[in-house]
Amino acid sequence: MNRVRKGILWLLAVIMIVSSVPGVAFARPGYDRYIDVKKIPTGKTGQSMTISMVFTNIDDIDLEGVAIRFDEGLANQESDAFEDGETFSGSVFPFEITTDTFDNKKIGSVKSGSSKTVSLTAKVRRDIADGYYTVPLEIVTNSTVKNDGSGLAREKVNIWITKSTSTTGSDESEGDIRFELGEGQNTPSGVYPQVMNFDINFRNSTNITAFDVNIRMGLDQDSTKFPFDINDGSYTRHFDKIGGSESVSVPYSMAIRKDVYSGYYPITFVIEYRDSTEGTIKKTEQIYYVKVQNKEKEENTGEFNANDRTRARIIVDGFETNPETIYAGEEFELILHMKNASDHVAASNILFSLESEKVTDSAVFTTDAGSSSFVVNNLGAGQTTDLKVKLQAGAWVDQRTYAIIINEKYDSPEFKNAEEKVTVNIPVRQVSRLNTGTVEVMPDSITVGSETNVMFPINNTGKVLLYNVMVSFVGDSIQQNSSYVGNIKPGETGNVDAMITGAAPTVDDGKVKILITYEDENGVVSEPVEKELSLMVTELVDPGFDTDESGEFPVDGQVDGKSGLGKVLIPLFMVAVIAAAGGIVFVLKKRKKKAQELGEETNNEI
Repeated sequence: MNRVRKGILWLLAVIMIVSSVPGVAFARPGYDRYIDVKKIPTGKTGQSMTISMVFTNIDDIDLEGVAIRFDEGLANQESDAFEDGETFSGSVFPFEITTDTFDNKKIGSVKSGSSKTVSLTAKVRRDIADGYYTVPLEIVTNSTVKNDGSGLAREKVNIWITKSTSTTGSDESEGDIRFELGEGQNTPSGVYPQVMNFDINFRNSTNITAFDVNIRMGLDQDSTKFPFDINDGSYTRHFDKIGGSESVSVPYSMAIRKDVYSGYYPITFVIEYRDSTEGTIKKTEQIYYVKVQNKEKEENTGEFNANDRTRARIIVDGFETNPETIYAGEEFELILHMKNASDHVAASNILFSLESEKVTDSAVFTTDAGSSSFVVNNLGAGQTTDLKVKLQAGAWVDQRTYAIIINEKYDSPEFKNAEEKVTVNIPVRQVSRLNTGTVEVMPDSITVGSETNVMFPINNTGKVLLYNVMVSFVGDSIQQNSSYVGNIKPGETGNVDAMITGAAPTVDDGKVKILITYEDENGVVSEPVEKELSLMVTELVDPGFDTDESGEFPVDGQVDGKSGLGKVLIPLFMVAVIAAAGGIVFVLKKRKKKAQELGEETNNEI
């Protein structure tokens, strides 16, 4: 008996010792079966940590679309405890919660008995104490997106957290997000006067999600530093967020300057971001090189060159128009944001003169009141000033982008009467216009179920192409019908040839609506242009047969004057109707064939 008691006591002691060792997990039916942690993960407050695990499929079947994620249940319990004012139990979710904290980490397909390594990464909260923390995990199958899947199991792992200390020096840089530019890409290159079209890969090289990201290309008026024309109002690209290790592709289309020399040019990119949705804005700079081929640098002869003296650089930092969309013949206000891009050289006695692009020796943009020249007394390094001018776009211009040249003349401490030119491009739109010719309806009176032919021309009287012109016929007495005309160039005509079927007898004045729509170059459908045609639809009448006064059909051989005349007139009437119908069909087919030939010629021209 004593031996039995001693054996039981030793067994209990072993169980207590083993259970007190951190990280030791015992398999239980339906729990802790899939995940195995070889080593207790450790982390520090305020820093990112990775939990590495091995997933083993112990089921008898293969599993598809396996994924693992942090179980959101504990985080919700903690939030509820604080909101209810209850005493906190000690069950703490140890990681900071962001938009992707509880997203799936895909493992993929796992065959029965096979294992795969998987890891989860998160940032440890700064407000928790040293010690062990239990991290709840959820395993799902058949996952396709970041938060779906069928529940397979819930498991837990232990982690060890210690407080970060200032002596380690890691806290100072922890949380900073680093971006890598152009990984795996060749250096973009271009030859003047071609336009350089290139994409730059921006990769978040940390595990921290960057929010409210703005990527700004550094501009410079000096062609020796920046090889591209500054045409756009802004070269900033915005992203709501860029996840940890995520890459985004940023496209650029840049025109090479005429006076630029061949060589490699470093382009500065300033990246602004937040490391949380409510965090402060942080900033980092990166350099990216582009290659330009144009004229070779001239040999230095040692002769004096006035342009070698230091001077300010005044650029267009952006512009806007009011209204935003400018139509030919209308007045608008142009607001230019002029900036002294120099970091230490001021400018004074600045004269800005605006010069419009000309077409056939006529200025596209004109001003009726005020002046197109401006004087600014001083503009310090990095400062900005606004120029406002009212302009009018010529009513005769084509729909495209036109340039305004800003001539600059100013003084710098070492350079008097410096002269520069910068350009902005302003798009001008034309109003679409059309009219229709005579609407022909043959015949203009039909019975229910029969058809009539409608033909008329559509003339493009504007200066822009009308895309995908459609004509619809709407009325209570007809079956609604649509006819596709196609594209109509300015000054040209498209022809409508449609068949309309009577649906019900006309009860009004017989007006049928014609609705004409078209698209612009962006695929936006216009408001319908409404026209009318006249068409009477009548009920189909059965002629029947004559009978005598007794209600019976006349017997053969008993022909009176009225019935004899009926026997003669009815066949003649039917022959006349058939002949007239044949004539109408012949005329309609001939006109339709002629219209189709004309339509094919028009489409060929387009």
